[in-house]
Order: sequence, then structure tokens, then C-alpha cells
Amino acid sequence: MKRIRIFKYTIAAMALLFVVVMTTDYCVNASTKNKLYSDIAKVPHNKVGLLLGTSKILKDGRINLYYKFRIDAAVALFKAGKVEFILVSGDNGQEGYDETTTMQNDLIAAGIPANKIFMDYAGFRTLDSILRAKEVFGQVSITVISQPFHNERAVFIANNKGIAAIGFNAEDVHINSGFKTQAREKFARVKMLLDLAFNKQAKFYGDKIEIK
Repeated sequence: MKRIRIFKYTIAAMALLFVVVMTTDYCVNASTKNKLYSDIAKVPHNKVGLLLGTSKILKDGRINLYYKFRIDAAVALFKAGKVEFILVSGDNGQEGYDETTTMQNDLIAAGIPANKIFMDYAGFRTLDSILRAKEVFGQVSITVISQPFHNERAVFIANNKGIAAIGFNAEDVHINSGFKTQAREKFARVKMLLDLAFNKQAKFYGDKIEIK
């Protein structure tokens, strides 16, 4: 009987988790669907594009396509005159690992002037990147640059933190390559709601930086 009760509780817990994950996913999708753009001609102008960081090289030595496509999207957005500056927000929390500088170098190599790029070295999480864009860099209206699934979460956070955010979608990665990332995103959205509910703050803030 004890095993049966444990089995029933396990099934009930899994069912509840499934409902929470899927409901959260639906709410995020629904609230941001009209705020994401894939057609560069239709993207409204914003002063600043927030480029969300990721690693350039995968563990097997290949180029991370999420990285490549985000760089491509940021360059296209800038050259189309849809943003005036690019704020690169990435993780630089470990010695020898610097997403932000790597992205800056590739943006410059692609023709973006160095004085049009601002650096946020403490974008350890999406939440940190959004909060710091407002509190450190003074932005209350931004264009987030990442893949669609990531843009949805970032824009959702921004809108709940008093930022008028839209997203410009970088090319997505084929499902066979990105399945684990997509699955992980579902649970990241649940954690995001908990962070918002408990008013989780960025790990660091620091001195304010004016983008001009």
C-alpha cells in the first residue's frame, strides 16, 4: 500500500509540474507574441539594442550557432538604422571566460564602430541583463536581440520591470541541435516567475553608465 501511495503522489507531482510548466510557457508566449519581430523592415526604432550573451565555442570545438546568429542579427539591426547603440550583456564571471569582449570584437570585425558598443560584463543571467540595462545603463525602452524563445522570456521580464521592450529575433537553431536548449527554456520560465514574484535582483549593479 505504501508503494502505491508513493506512486500516486509521484504521478500527481509530475502532473502538477507539467501543468505549471505548460501554463507558464503559454502565458509568456501570449504576452509577448506581438512584441517580437523577425522582419527587420517592421522593427520599431530604439536607441539601444540589448544583445544577450552566450559562448562562442561549444565544448566540442564547433561554433555555437546561437552565438553566430545573434551577432548577425545585431549587425543587421544596426546597419538598418533600427538601433543607434548596441549594449552587449554577457558573463565575465570566471577567469578566461569573457562572453562580452568576444562579442564586442566580432561586432567590430563586422563593421560596427567601437564607440557604438557598450559593455555589460555582469550579465550573468537574463534577469541581470534586463535589470542592469535599466538601473545601470538608464534604458527604459530597448530592443532585445536573441533567439525567439529567449526574446520571449527577456521581453516578459523587461515588461514586468517597467521597461518598454521589444525583441528582434535572431535566426533559431534547428530543433535537432537545439532540443536540449528548448527543453531547458521551459523550466527557466518557471524560475523566472519565481524570481519576479520574490523580486530577485541582479548580482551586481555599480556605477551608472550613460549611453551616448
